[in-house]
Amino acid sequence: MSTEVDPAAFAKVVADTPDEQLEQGMASENRAIVLEGIFQQMEEHFDAGGAQGIDAIVDWKIFDRPEGGYDHWRIEIADGACRVHHEPDERPARVTFRIKPVDFLKLVTGNASGPQMFITGKLKIEGDLMFAARVQGFFKIPDAA
Repeated sequence: MSTEVDPAAFAKVVADTPDEQLEQGMASENRAIVLEGIFQQMEEHFDAGGAQGIDAIVDWKIFDRPEGGYDHWRIEIADGACRVHHEPDERPARVTFRIKPVDFLKLVTGNASGPQMFITGKLKIEGDLMFAARVQGFFKIPDAA
């Protein structure tokens, strides 16, 4: 059963919720549901026009799972389409983003700047940094205003 969540409303909730509460939510049984919803929305909000000619794998590692370790998600961009996988195969990614859960929520909802998070060490990037700077442009980011 899938429950549609309005991305702009979700972005506003993230903006209006204290970090401690976001952290508690991402440490609960709701974490998997939230991450699944966000990554499925990425498929739906993919801007094929902005990614013309791109053939790449983008990995996300969201840290601090309650049982330890991280959640690993993969976005495959090819032939003007975006496909998302949880716990991806071993093919190398062009870029890997490593981030804590609250920072991830803020980043994907437009409540934080990727470059600023990178500069302050909240977002770690492995791989092609020039390509990493373009990834956000492949998606329609919700407006939390």
